[in-house]
Amino acid sequence: MPIINSIAALHPEMTAWRQDLHAHPELSMQEVRTSRVVQEKLAAFGVDEIITGMATHGVVGVIRAGTSDRAIGLRADMDALPIHEETGLAWASANPGVMHACGHDGHTTMLLGAAKYLAETRNFDGTVYLIFQPAEEFEGGAEKMVRDGLFQRCPMEKVYGLHNWPEMKAGTFLWRTGPVMAAVGFFDIIITGRGSHGASPHQGIDPIVVSAAIISALQTIVSRSIEPIEGGVVSVGSIVGGEAYNILPERVVMKGTARWYRPEVGDTIEAGLHRMVKGIAESFGATAHVHFFRHAPATVNDAEATILAIEAARLVSGADGVREMRAPTMGGEDFAYMLNAKQGAYLMLGGGRGKADPLLHHPQYDFNDEILPVGASWWATLVEQQLAKAG
Repeated sequence: MPIINSIAALHPEMTAWRQDLHAHPELSMQEVRTSRVVQEKLAAFGVDEIITGMATHGVVGVIRAGTSDRAIGLRADMDALPIHEETGLAWASANPGVMHACGHDGHTTMLLGAAKYLAETRNFDGTVYLIFQPAEEFEGGAEKMVRDGLFQRCPMEKVYGLHNWPEMKAGTFLWRTGPVMAAVGFFDIIITGRGSHGASPHQGIDPIVVSAAIISALQTIVSRSIEPIEGGVVSVGSIVGGEAYNILPERVVMKGTARWYRPEVGDTIEAGLHRMVKGIAESFGATAHVHFFRHAPATVNDAEATILAIEAARLVSGADGVREMRAPTMGGEDFAYMLNAKQGAYLMLGGGRGKADPLLHHPQYDFNDEILPVGASWWATLVEQQLAKAG
């Protein structure tokens, strides 16, 4: 991989940063230590300014060079997931039940590597905003930063994001114009029936049976209410009710997610979910409460910004190391809020080790440290390319 030499020399140091962050994961809106580590490293690198407080734990490092008033933003996420780690690695999570299972430790590290290089070399003309965002997984950190004035305090032309992708060969960049990731919604469903003995179900209203009917019916929202050429998903990820073999519970709680690309499809899914859940519950004599909330809109890449991102990727990984995504993914990303407010693009960076790698959000997943210099080089190349010195 033809990465920047001085960034390649940082590889052992970056690996140590990444593994330290991995060992100390923090959930969304709880990134106290992570934010502090980022601030300390940016200060040590000699960046010109460190902005804190946006979205509580957000950090923006500012590096200026030359005289141009042009500027771009580079964004990495910092939070972890509520997953119990099962890797058994020496740097495994020391925080039980919390894990960097999506590679945000790697994203933060790659941007820190780029920050160190850019602060030392200043081989550009303009301003770079290094955006370390909290709460990507939950709590809408990107939206909070935008609402807290990110783009007013840090006026930039374009903003870029990057995510590791263990399904692809390490060092391979994936791109796509238009929708690249789906809009994300989450829902809670509470079914209330009437508890009874399992031997006498006629004396109660069984919320487990009601829940089973609802789960099956929800799949018809996509298959029968949405045009077949559109993308949509409704998935129930959790169902909790009852504790004994022979007791029908009073209540069942379900949690799930919905995904879509076009806003109208999201409206159809939300309306259908409310209608079906309440109607089915009432048909059994039960009651239902539904809470549907939208986490992020679809992540949509700007065509011009994507071309520039591709050019930088080819300089780092060569033409053969840059590929167009076959289709957008139904995964979600709240970087969408930044792309809704500012021109920009979001690329994937392959992290596969050439075997059956655990995928994102898996308890045995671990970020591939071999791609740290690749991502950092891409960040730095974007800056030197788009804020090139005159002459």
